[in-house]
Amino acid sequence: MTVGEITIRRMRLEDVPAVHEIDTLSFSLPWPERSFRFEVIENAVSRGWVAEAEVNGETRIIGMLVLWLLVDEAHIATVAVHPDFQRCGIGSRIIVEALEAARVEGARRAFLEVRERNLAAQEMYRKFGFAITSRRPRYYRDTGEDAILMTLEGLNAETFEHVNVKTRQRVNV
Repeated sequence: MTVGEITIRRMRLEDVPAVHEIDTLSFSLPWPERSFRFEVIENAVSRGWVAEAEVNGETRIIGMLVLWLLVDEAHIATVAVHPDFQRCGIGSRIIVEALEAARVEGARRAFLEVRERNLAAQEMYRKFGFAITSRRPRYYRDTGEDAILMTLEGLNAETFEHVNVKTRQRVNV
């Protein structure tokens, strides 16, 4: 598969079907498509992002993130990369881009929930400086699994200097 340069940009209404497909492929409890439409056109605190690339000559959405900016806090509501493009750094790039934009808009800290058994995601979030701060018992209704609340304090211009992430890059898959 040939993948061109990846661009991270704000989510648009026409991206919703592809975003929903990624969500459905990635999670056992995907959001309904109408929820993504709401995030794009109605939710004033929502900041949706996509990773877009040329794949075999066709422009495709290959990753997505929804962040809610609540006063000075950025809450990553969901983030996923299409299974065909995972483990290529796309998730890291979209997180950096979204959190940097939120910081510019006034966010001073960020938080998210992650399944207790999703150790790979927890490790990725730790590389950004997120730390486990709490647990939400039986948060996920499909398995009764706890959610681990992770928080990144002190979101500032230097937060991601230690993370080797390029927001525009070609990927070999």
